[in-house]
Order: sequence, then structure tokens, then C-alpha cells
Amino acid sequence: MQDKITQILQDIKLGNFQAIARAITMVENMLDGSEVLLQHLSAQKDTKVVGITGPPGAGKSTLVNALLHYWMQQNKRIAVIAVDPSSPFNLGALLGDRIRMSEFYNHPNVYIRSLASRGALGGLHHQIYEVTDILKHANFDYILVETVGVGQSEIDIAGMADCTVVTLVPEAGDEIQTLKSGIMEIADVFVVNKADRPLAESLINSLKAMLHDFSTHQVEVIKTIASQMEGIENLSLAIDAILKKTDIHKERKLALTLEKCWRIIQHNKMKLIIRTEIEAKLSNELLKDDFNLYKFCAQF
Repeated sequence: MQDKITQILQDIKLGNFQAIARAITMVENMLDGSEVLLQHLSAQKDTKVVGITGPPGAGKSTLVNALLHYWMQQNKRIAVIAVDPSSPFNLGALLGDRIRMSEFYNHPNVYIRSLASRGALGGLHHQIYEVTDILKHANFDYILVETVGVGQSEIDIAGMADCTVVTLVPEAGDEIQTLKSGIMEIADVFVVNKADRPLAESLINSLKAMLHDFSTHQVEVIKTIASQMEGIENLSLAIDAILKKTDIHKERKLALTLEKCWRIIQHNKMKLIIRTEIEAKLSNELLKDDFNLYKFCAQF
């Protein structure tokens, strides 16, 4: 097993897409060898994670497409993680990578992976951190993570991204009033997409006014028409400016790493507990008149 893992890691380092896909599948499904693989990943601090989030219908996929076009002209290597809603039948992604960004599907410098959210409440995927770490090992220039959609509770992307881009459309003027307590705090860059529509300037002015109250650092508001590649260069420059500010999310990164550490330890401890054994004991204990759930759980 160790030799196989070593070979996979070497192939990932060389940018072998098949090895990357194999490693992600291992981790996503927690297959044998996945923990050993993760423990031997080398951190690549030069690879930056850019989160693309926003309400459904804001044009996130179109924006990712436009960024890919722009960065391909600069010979960048890009990995895209597109987190999709889950199928209620098999928990797979409803929108696959053949549908999204199809023109880049076979591009040698673009790796695209669709992940199903599988009920994760944060708009991401339960193994998103591990998948991202695998892609960092592969020496991409950027890793783009596109979320399912965002609301007040769905702000996990801000914890893992070096730069969080929140995408809105002009019609979202009323919507940001309900989202602002979460959205305004996580955005590093706001994009008003489809900016040729009416109300675009009104939304931009509202965002700039609200940023004074909610943002702890300077946040740019960029106008784009992603389907026509308008404003994409300005967006790329704004993203790069955030990525150069190495200490902007220092506290956020500490909190994220602590959360990841806690989850890994929790998962490892739980491996010693077998659910079917708990069920067998619980079925008997539940029949007792003096059953106490907390006393029962304390024995494990």
C-alpha cells in the first residue's frame, strides 16, 4: 500500500490528472490508504484558493468560465472544484463537470472536479479541505472553489479561501438586505455580474454604503458581464491584490485550522466506536424505566 501511495503522490506532483482524480476519489469516499496519502502531502503555500460564492442564479459558473479564459491567456494552471447539489437518490452531483465549463474539460492546464454537497450546510462538501490539499500538492497556480449557493449560514468558503469573491446580480438589491450579516463580512471582492442590466449602479452604491458598516478591510466592488468577458481583467487584478496581502486572514486561518484539527481528531476517535454495537446495546437499555441517554453515552 505504501508503494502505491508513494507513486500516486509522485504522479500528482507531476500534474498527472488521473492520479489527482484517483486521490480525490480515495479521500472523498474514505477508502483504504486515504489517511496515509493525506499524511504525506507537501504543503504548497504558493497555490492560492479563490472562493466563488453567491446566491443561486448569480452567474458563478459563467464567472469561473471567464476567469479560466483570462488565466489561460497567461499560461496559468488552474484547478476548479465545483460543488453541486446532491442527487436525492445516489448523493452524486446533479451538475457534472461535463456540463459545467465543458470547453475546458480536456484542457491540459485545467483540472475540473464536481463534488456533491451531500447535505453539507456550508455550501461546500464534507471533504473539501482534504480535496483542496491534494490539489495544492499538484502545484496549480490557482484553485477555484465554486459553492452551491450562499446564505447567512453558508459561509464556510470564507474560512478556507485566501480570497472570497461574492457574486451578485442587479436584481439582488432586496436580497442582500437579508444576507448582509453573513455576506458582508466574508467578501474580499464583490462582483456585480450582468452589470448591463437595470439597477446595477443602484446595487453597487448600496454595497459600497453597507461595506462601511460590515467590512473589516477594504473590499472592492467590480462590475462584470462575464458572458462577454467584460470586467474580468479588473476582477483578476483585484483577486491578485488580495492574495498578496498575506496577513489579511491570519485570525480566520487559525480558526479554520483549529476547526480542521478538531474534526480530524474527532473522526479518528470515532473510528473506535461501532454504530451497530451501540444500536444493539441501546435497544435493550431503551426498555428500562430509568433509561438516561446521557449516562448511556458516557460509557463510550
